[in-house]
Amino acid sequence: MEGRYRLIGAVPSPYSVKMRAILRYRRLPFDWVLRTLEVRDETAHVKPPIIPILQFPDDGHYQVDSTPMAYELESRYPGARSILPDDAGHAFLSYLLEDMADEWGTKMMFHYRWDDKPDQDFCSQWIVRDSMGPADADTRNQRAKTIADRQIGRMAMVGSTPQNAPLIEETYLRVLDILEEHFGEYAFLFGDRPSLADFGWYGQLFQLMTDPTPSTIMRERAPGVMQWVMRMDDASGVEGNWIDPTQPLPHAIEQLLQLAGDVYLPFLEANAAAFKAGLETMEFEALGKPFSQGVFKYQVGHCLGALRDHLAGLEGDFLARTEDVLRTTGCWHALHPG
Repeated sequence: MEGRYRLIGAVPSPYSVKMRAILRYRRLPFDWVLRTLEVRDETAHVKPPIIPILQFPDDGHYQVDSTPMAYELESRYPGARSILPDDAGHAFLSYLLEDMADEWGTKMMFHYRWDDKPDQDFCSQWIVRDSMGPADADTRNQRAKTIADRQIGRMAMVGSTPQNAPLIEETYLRVLDILEEHFGEYAFLFGDRPSLADFGWYGQLFQLMTDPTPSTIMRERAPGVMQWVMRMDDASGVEGNWIDPTQPLPHAIEQLLQLAGDVYLPFLEANAAAFKAGLETMEFEALGKPFSQGVFKYQVGHCLGALRDHLAGLEGDFLARTEDVLRTTGCWHALHPG
């Protein structure tokens, strides 16, 4: 493999473009490999069957799940264009905001992608062309219909229902408004260089910028966010500094954390409580709007549990400053129960 990573994914996948942008920013040698039907055979043994898949150059092993991938690269290349802020407290906040992007931001993406026919048609054709390459129209259209039918059938499972739409759409608008203001003053969330949180939100917003309905909303409501997404695609030439941890956080960081305290963490808590009770469905209310969906075990341990573990690793001044902002934004009790 001559020292090069292979990132196997698809452009319509938020986690694929997220990892591609991380590898570009970190200037790591890699090949971007579309997950065509032929490549699927190569990686059929990789579990769970999700993308992206990162193949490592030293021993050829494969890894999935974008956040563990990002942290694995941090352990292999410490300090070399790291995407984790130097301040441990800010690094935790970045991780929390990235987790919210991965798990709640993707609800925005999935909802808009499969809710209305223009988006369904555009995105199913995009996915087919990305994975199949050239094909006759009949074959492509049939494959696109199969994809659309499958994804539309999964909407309720991931929480995209008419009942949940008001909360999902409200949070999309709030994220756009928060980031539009922030990117008028800062290049990235935590300063002049991109953090893990930037890449998490980039992955979801890249899709929302491309799909017809949310793209129109973004262009009209938050053109600065759209331009930021374009810059994030390849930040390999970016040099910069983190914000000063002794100074107050940018207002947008506090607003995003408030959104986590109002919506995302209550969602994780409701999911964990339902899982513990052996229920198949979780329910909660946020911003005066109801939400319910099937219970996900992954979000119990890999999201809420992992966030609590990360926070428990903070000490001294790092913990004191982080606790202060988490209490102010309503995040503390979910992340530090008891």
